[in-house]
Amino acid sequence: MTYLTPTHRVNFAVGDEHAAKGVVDVLTEIFFEGQAAVAAFERPDGRWDVTVHFAEAPDQVLMRELVANAAGADIAAGIVFDTVEAKDWVKASLEDLVPVPAGRFVVHGQHDRERVALNKLGIEIEAALAFGTGHHGTTRGCLLLLDHVLKAWRPRRVLDLGTGTGVLAIAAAKALHETILASDIDPPSVQVARDNARLNVAGHLVRAVRATGFSAPQFAQAAPFDLVLANILANPLRQLAGPMARHLAPSALVILSGLLTPQAPAVIAAYRARGLVPIRHLRIEGWSSLLLRKVN
Repeated sequence: MTYLTPTHRVNFAVGDEHAAKGVVDVLTEIFFEGQAAVAAFERPDGRWDVTVHFAEAPDQVLMRELVANAAGADIAAGIVFDTVEAKDWVKASLEDLVPVPAGRFVVHGQHDRERVALNKLGIEIEAALAFGTGHHGTTRGCLLLLDHVLKAWRPRRVLDLGTGTGVLAIAAAKALHETILASDIDPPSVQVARDNARLNVAGHLVRAVRATGFSAPQFAQAAPFDLVLANILANPLRQLAGPMARHLAPSALVILSGLLTPQAPAVIAAYRARGLVPIRHLRIEGWSSLLLRKVN
């Protein structure tokens, strides 16, 4: 039997990714593992929500002091303290999580496994790993663009950069029946991607590795790539434009996402400067997904 207890939540918003990372770093350093769970998520308006969950009620004065030191008094003044009811959140999420179609692909939970049509490629991801399940506009945009690409072309060397839960790598592997290289800077994400690939009977096709950017030796061995999928964030995407271009085959395609629609022009400019031109732009729920081709 599972005994569920309420948790105490601290929530506040900061102005940008840099500020959110600074606050998260401070709180993660202050609280021992197991004392608190700290997370930050980007909002459609570009601001970031920071949430901290505690098993025991936190010291409110201390929390305001820590946030004030890391992000300023105005941010600290806006902190909201509340209690989250005792609930099996994974079970509740599963109940709300409906299959999401994206072209030939359908992202679903275990409870909907039998509902996937025979002419669709099901990708099973559980609701406990919400970001990257296909319910986020960036993941769905990437899957739609991947489906569009595969209708006319069969790439052989494919990379999923910043794989997260492994959805895109699994989709490409199931559609192409080719080995897909998947990478992430976060070791737990690499393991999750491997686990999800095995769950989807694609463990032998998805080669998940830990890597920062294009620095791992596996990239040099597998390149040049015919297709790269990168669902990360706007700033890393801009920084990776040069290294990515150097690892692409002639006329290669690149699918980029993880960027808010107002950020798209700057990302497009960074890649155009490296010889990649945009050929398709999807906008879903305030997020952009881009398809680009290498022309020189």
